[in-house]
Amino acid sequence: MAIVTGLGLGALIGVLLGLLGGGGSILAVPALVYGMGLDIAHAIPISLIVVAAASAVGVLPKIRAKQVRWRMAGIFAATGIPATIAGSAISAHLPQSVLMVGFAVVMVVAGVRMLTDQGATGTACTIEAGQVNWRRCAPRSIGAGLLVGLLTGLFGVGGGFLIIPALVVMLGVEMSTAIGTSLLIIIANSVAGIASHLDGITVDWQITAAFVAAAMATSLGAGYFGTTTDTARLQRWFAYLVFAVAAYVLVDTLILR
Repeated sequence: MAIVTGLGLGALIGVLLGLLGGGGSILAVPALVYGMGLDIAHAIPISLIVVAAASAVGVLPKIRAKQVRWRMAGIFAATGIPATIAGSAISAHLPQSVLMVGFAVVMVVAGVRMLTDQGATGTACTIEAGQVNWRRCAPRSIGAGLLVGLLTGLFGVGGGFLIIPALVVMLGVEMSTAIGTSLLIIIANSVAGIASHLDGITVDWQITAAFVAAAMATSLGAGYFGTTTDTARLQRWFAYLVFAVAAYVLVDTLILR
């Protein structure tokens, strides 16, 4: 039964990652904690393994469609990886209740961001003759990369819900390219988080394999579908789901326990 549940939850996360370039990871930890009965210390590394694998598959259609900005992803990763390691160290010293409440707050922020996203494009990385204005772009990329990396280490989230608005609104990247670039950044940060969190943790590899297999398969299919699909309506409904899960986490952590 645990394997079947893992397959179903992993498939959902993979679809959301493939379509939206993020978002699925925000449900991975609650799915593992409440759906699979794991404590958060075990759920975070498994979440990162699933998110990294699903993102690695989901980014392939974006690479083929040339919807990736490699240098920008590199800047985010170079700043995000050390921040992820720092976040993992902090996470190891916090009680589960604090992490779950913090995670719920992150979910609310993610949901609000999804509902208020107007698809507007910023101008920090103005492109002229195919070239990015790195003098303006790099400082903002570094700041955003640090924040995303810290959250990845703390809570086991990929951070796509922050990476994409940073790329689109702050840096002026088109949405289709932002999704592909986001997936590359998620992979780099997640791998760093996995290495940091696995120390002293025994992973249930059967559950992990079920999640990974389902998430990779559905992320690949959703990634191809997402290259030509308007995901605005899906994003709104997903935001409502995130609010509901966040409310449940807060009630369970602060009232029921």
